[in-house]
Amino acid sequence: MNASRTVLFIPAAAALLLGSAPAALAQSFPPALSTPNSTAVGAPAARTAGPNVNWTSYNSDVSGSRYLPLDQINAGNFNDLEVAWRFKTDMFGSRPEYKLEGTPLAVDGVIYTTAGTRRAVVAINGQTGELLWSYAVHEGKRSAVSPRALSGRGLSYWTDGKKRRILYTTIGYRLVSLDAETGQPDPEFGNNGSIDLKTDWDQEIGDLEEGEAGAHSAPAISGNTIIIGAAFREGFTPVNHNNTKGYVRAFDVRTGKRMWTFHTIPKKGEVGYETWYKNSAEINGNAGVWTQVSIDPELNLAYLNVESPTSDFYGGHRPGPGLFGNSLVAVDLTTGERKWHYQLIHHEIWDLDNSSAPLLMNVTVDGKPRKVVGVPSKQGFFYVFDRATGKPVWPIKEVKVQKGNVPGEWYSPTQPIPSKPAAYSMNGVEEGDLINFTPELRKKALEVTSRFVLGPVYTPPIISTKDKLGVINNWAQGGTNWPGGSFDPETGIAYVYACGACISATGLQPGPDTMTNIDWVVGVDGQPVVMIRGPGEGAGADSPAPPPSGGSGVPRLNVDGLPLVKPPYGTISAIDVNKGEIKWRVAHGETPDFVRNHPALKGMDIPRTGQSTYQIGTLVTKSLVIAGENQVTSPGNRPRGAMLRAYDKDNGKEVGAVFMAGPQSGSPMTYMVNGKQYIIVAVSGGTYSGEYIAYSLPKN
Repeated sequence: MNASRTVLFIPAAAALLLGSAPAALAQSFPPALSTPNSTAVGAPAARTAGPNVNWTSYNSDVSGSRYLPLDQINAGNFNDLEVAWRFKTDMFGSRPEYKLEGTPLAVDGVIYTTAGTRRAVVAINGQTGELLWSYAVHEGKRSAVSPRALSGRGLSYWTDGKKRRILYTTIGYRLVSLDAETGQPDPEFGNNGSIDLKTDWDQEIGDLEEGEAGAHSAPAISGNTIIIGAAFREGFTPVNHNNTKGYVRAFDVRTGKRMWTFHTIPKKGEVGYETWYKNSAEINGNAGVWTQVSIDPELNLAYLNVESPTSDFYGGHRPGPGLFGNSLVAVDLTTGERKWHYQLIHHEIWDLDNSSAPLLMNVTVDGKPRKVVGVPSKQGFFYVFDRATGKPVWPIKEVKVQKGNVPGEWYSPTQPIPSKPAAYSMNGVEEGDLINFTPELRKKALEVTSRFVLGPVYTPPIISTKDKLGVINNWAQGGTNWPGGSFDPETGIAYVYACGACISATGLQPGPDTMTNIDWVVGVDGQPVVMIRGPGEGAGADSPAPPPSGGSGVPRLNVDGLPLVKPPYGTISAIDVNKGEIKWRVAHGETPDFVRNHPALKGMDIPRTGQSTYQIGTLVTKSLVIAGENQVTSPGNRPRGAMLRAYDKDNGKEVGAVFMAGPQSGSPMTYMVNGKQYIIVAVSGGTYSGEYIAYSLPKN
């Protein structure tokens, strides 16, 4: 039996209606599309007259800048901001969401975003926060087993001046096109408004319900081309090294017809196939593009930041450098043809997958205008290339790195290290990085680390033994993660958050036959190997209660409850891309309560430490860099909560902060309606469920 879809319109305030709408409209999918229930509820979204400034792409633009030159909110009045409206997302799914990572779009006074464990699409009045319409797809088991559940990180907007469309990927990996005015699926797109992304993919994915593939980033659109990447399970214990391959596809945004496919794991006869030794390209997967895609319409190039192949910490099943894993690849927007590539890591075994949207930047280097592309990274390196040719702007040297001891592993003898800019965050853990508030704490840190291996970036994982449990590192969540960076086109300065204390330890144990076919997986000597799950896995609205996440079994890496390493625990850096230099760097975030109130530090004057997290994104305006905190604190001069902070973008001085009831979990954005500027930030985490909060200046 084919499932059906019901579209129901409920009139909203008369002032918001563009015209009359039928009371109800029911349609059925054709037999060829066995799609679960979906609903669109609401009234047509009204466009607002007056001076409006829009945020029409996940990163503000397809260049990835996260920048708008608005200055109504500035250093002189940031502290005066007040809540204009709030939009709670609890009702958009069978349970509240505590991992709301979305960045909304703003188009002519209407906010479009994803919400809740159902990953609904909602249209909101940008001045009042009133719901205008909502759309959701009920995908049943396909959603319940999705590797990328919850509301995702965003959606996309397209218009040709007449038609206006909102496009997004569902939890079950379908691409849907909605009328931006009404929330109804576009009947001219795909099959009654959607495309099954698990089909027409140059590979057989097997069971369309349980086949591992999903997406949580927003599609990238330029002209009539929409580009879709793929994401897979989070976690360190893959079931199969021959996982789904993360091929990237482009579709016609009007019709949904596939335009091209780029094979991130090359097929036989294609460039790069020879870098997968012993024909291992045939039996390995992943290498998807799960972060945002950036596009240069003038050069007609799309920039794909490709993640690592399966698996995160062991690559013995895929000997060789393994193109295009961990590579920045520029492809022709029209044909998908590779124009150039640069591999940032050869044969990746550190979970340092390319995580950030490429930043397309026009700068002046050595007195000459240059079109460049920059890549922030988990390594804390900021790689910079010529956008047209892929040639590094400053030398990137192949540096000899250590070889590990894991049987069957293939080790690259060198890794590319940028000469400029300098690393903007700690990217290895060595003895000099350990806590040194007091001699006693330092001594304890040395005792804790005596059972581990310390080393610089690219110190390889080891077999876990009683003497050496693993390698202490900040690989998986250090540096810059999925929020990426931002860029000011007026000055040529990039701004990037980095986690300096996202410390973990990695040791390997044989993969149990009952769990995985990978020879070596994360584990601790003397303890059972457990499946380590990602924080959002199995948490969608159609899922049962989220499964428990197995721990690594490694002893806690702290010293009497304090972080193992020295502060700052989290930073924002300003990188002058004209010169390849770090202009300034500040600790971002209030000192955590457990540090400020620690008895061992009583009476000591500890400068602000910043906060450790991997999910802080920055917003840049005419004069400010804006970012929220990801931890709640109680410093004593305000209620317990987190702060949205503003810095002078020229010197990094904090110029204002406003209260948030919960921690920032999605990157902030800004827009203007009828001459009034707003800032929206997604907050969630801990016991605080997902909410979008809009700030503006008082009416007077």
